[in-house]
Amino acid sequence: MTNVEGGGVMGQLALAAPSHRRLWSWLAVVALAALGAAALAVLGTERGEPVQYKTAPVKVGDLQVKVSATGQLEPIIQVEVGTEVSGTIQVVEVDFNDRVKTGQVLARLDPDQARAKFRQSEAALALARARVEEAEATVTETANRLRRTRDLVAKRLSSPEELDTVAAASERAVAGLAVAKAQVEQSQAQLDADRRTLEKTVIRSPIDGIVLKRQVEPGQTVAASLQTPVLFTLAENLTQMQLKVAVDEADVGQVAPGQQASFTVDAYPDRDFPATLTQVRYAPETVDGVVTYGTLLSLDNADLALRPGMTATAEILVHEEHDVVLVPNAALRFNPPKAGAAQGGRGLVGMLLPRRPAESKRPAEGGRRTGKGARVWVLHEGEPTALEVRTGATDGLSTQILDDTLTPGTEVLVDVERRSPSP
Repeated sequence: MTNVEGGGVMGQLALAAPSHRRLWSWLAVVALAALGAAALAVLGTERGEPVQYKTAPVKVGDLQVKVSATGQLEPIIQVEVGTEVSGTIQVVEVDFNDRVKTGQVLARLDPDQARAKFRQSEAALALARARVEEAEATVTETANRLRRTRDLVAKRLSSPEELDTVAAASERAVAGLAVAKAQVEQSQAQLDADRRTLEKTVIRSPIDGIVLKRQVEPGQTVAASLQTPVLFTLAENLTQMQLKVAVDEADVGQVAPGQQASFTVDAYPDRDFPATLTQVRYAPETVDGVVTYGTLLSLDNADLALRPGMTATAEILVHEEHDVVLVPNAALRFNPPKAGAAQGGRGLVGMLLPRRPAESKRPAEGGRRTGKGARVWVLHEGEPTALEVRTGATDGLSTQILDDTLTPGTEVLVDVERRSPSP
């Protein structure tokens, strides 16, 4: 039984051997195919591909440098109307978008409690005035008694001690009159305060304008103990508005009052609205680590197309040049490819064997350079030739050339494209 089992195992191994040989054969075929593809790629690279340069002409035109910023529209004067007294809203007499005049009633609070305090203060004032009259009578009485006592003392019919007592009583009467008059003043002040509180139960508009928000309903209780509750928001004049935008700290040095601007809003994507810069604030505003400065633009809204709170994107004109030589910014960024930069020259073995990575080198003229020492490339006898130029302002697409190196119409290199060789 043992020999039979051993023979069975050997038979299984003999049957599996051809399968392993077939698998290795397939792997060898796949490897050869990959090597052949790599060899064809290397040969195609070594033969080289024709390079065609893209060019753009140097032009003469106008250059406008603009700073972009976003913000929101808001009224020039916006007033939040609240109440200094607590109570229950009895009636609301205006609604959203209503036009109001100065002194017009907006809402009324229940005046019962304020009216009761006012009447109590009136009674207190009347009582204080009565005490003044009483004190005046006492002063008159003590003054007459003092005069008679002095006559009696002069005739030796009364003692000096009696005169002293009467004189002191007269002085106390005069002081009592002064106290009574002071109480009248105090009661008058309390009456005036209660009258003002009663008047404040009627909430009136402080300006001529329009109701932007109404945040109160009849029957609602308002409490003005710690903070004045806002009941209405009024805008004085929506035909003259302002746009507050956030100018980045990198651009704030270029903006100044008096500059012209234009802006767009999502409600009218095909319309540009003019504006004038009126103020650049010194106080920074930092949001998520980004520092900006509030800038105000004034605008005319005679047709009332713009509304408070709209998000606007503004373009502020900070610099303008006319009839200057302009070169595309792509030409200042362009660098021609170096010969042999591809994998040509390495051969098939170089493609297959590992190679020491090349040392990283900074591009000779990489990136766009402005000012003195900027460079553009032109074709001279079919080869790229570098020209040093002095640049000025840029609008992000074109840059002003300040020297005479380039003339209008000169074709400068901006890009390259490779074409596969003809078979």
